[in-house]
Amino acid sequence: MPRLALYTFGVLKMPLADPGLPTQEFHQSVTAIYDRIDQCPGYVAHAAPVDLSKGAHFDCDWAGWGEFVAPAWYQSGRTAETTALAATLSLWTDLQSAYDFVYTGLHRAALNRRYDWFEKTGRPGLVFWWVADGTVPTWQDAVPKLEYLQDHEPAPQAFTFRHPFNQDGTPATLGTIGGPDSLAAH
Repeated sequence: MPRLALYTFGVLKMPLADPGLPTQEFHQSVTAIYDRIDQCPGYVAHAAPVDLSKGAHFDCDWAGWGEFVAPAWYQSGRTAETTALAATLSLWTDLQSAYDFVYTGLHRAALNRRYDWFEKTGRPGLVFWWVADGTVPTWQDAVPKLEYLQDHEPAPQAFTFRHPFNQDGTPATLGTIGGPDSLAAH
C-alpha cells in the first residue's frame, strides 16, 4: 500500500546554534515531539541523521533519506554555526494521521509558537505526495515538490492539507485520503 511522504521546511529567525532562550525553547519542543512520535497512529518513519555530532543539516549522513538539500529560496547559513532552518521528512500511512499529529498535542503547542521561531516567508511550509510502499523519499525528492507549490496549484504530485489528493490522483477530502474508502472524490 502506498505511503504518504510529508516534507516541512521553515526558515528560523535565529541560527540553530544560537544560545538564546527562543532557540532553547525550540530545541526542547522538537525533542519532546520526536520522543513521542513513534506513538502516533499512522506514523511510519522520519529522516534522522546517523550521527548527531556531525554538525548541521548539510553536514549530516541521512542514510537512505539522501543528501540534505534546501529550497532555492533558503539563503541563510549552511554551517553548524549559521544554519537557520527546520526541515522534516517523514512517512505516514494516511493524511488523517498526519493531520492529527500536526494539529493536536505537543506539535499543536509548538505550531502555536511558530511566529516566535520562524520567519514569515510567504512560501509553502509543507508538501505531501504518495510514494510506493517500501520507498524511502529523499530530501532531493522533497525540495522540488515544495518548490513546485511555490509556482503552481496543488496537484497529485505535490499537495497540501487544504487541497489533498487520493493515491489514484483524484481530489479528496481529508477524511477520505488513503483509507479503503479513498475513492470518494469531491
